[in-house]
Amino acid sequence: MHPPHSRKEAILQTATMFFSEKGYQDTSMSEIAKITGVADGTIFYHFKTKSELFLAVLKNFKEGIIRELEAFQNMAVFNTGLDMVEGTVSFYFSLADRMEDRFLLLHRHYPYKLAMKNPDCREHLEEIYTCFIDLFERAILKGQKDGSIREVHSKKQALLLFTLVDGLVRLGTYNLYKAGPLYSDLIDSCRCMLTNKQQETKPTFINPQNKRAHSL
Repeated sequence: MHPPHSRKEAILQTATMFFSEKGYQDTSMSEIAKITGVADGTIFYHFKTKSELFLAVLKNFKEGIIRELEAFQNMAVFNTGLDMVEGTVSFYFSLADRMEDRFLLLHRHYPYKLAMKNPDCREHLEEIYTCFIDLFERAILKGQKDGSIREVHSKKQALLLFTLVDGLVRLGTYNLYKAGPLYSDLIDSCRCMLTNKQQETKPTFINPQNKRAHSL
């Protein structure tokens, strides 16, 4: 028999998969118990309600992201702030790929609906996004000190950069477009936003009539 801590972790992993793939409303505690291989009572021993379980999944995701961010900041070395911006973009794409199921959960509507009435949910979401926006802002401030980035409002520009990068990740999440072919164009756009240099590569155009493009 697995120890209680292992059972709790197994429940969280299974719940993450179900909430991501099926959504909150279409997931039942009984389904999670069945796939995890525990009795219904075991789930309710650890999590009194489905909402409490969902918040635990979101909190677990947040803590995982924080660990990844800390590891990235401890290992990555950049010569300039602009290099750090580009490294952060690459890091976000890599993280979204490795944590695909959890990013799918993050991109669903339910967490934001719950956040409107649940302060804990709102706090988890805000902390997740603040981590990334702060990382972009630190890169911009570094770039302004070393001269690789022009004078801009660091917080606003960091928010715009994150919105641009996360938007491409969301398109991939919903299988609308593959973000990979747009990577170089994204980097060029980031450079244009942060420096006075003009974009050298030709822009990529998307046909609005093509609702599912696997490559651009």
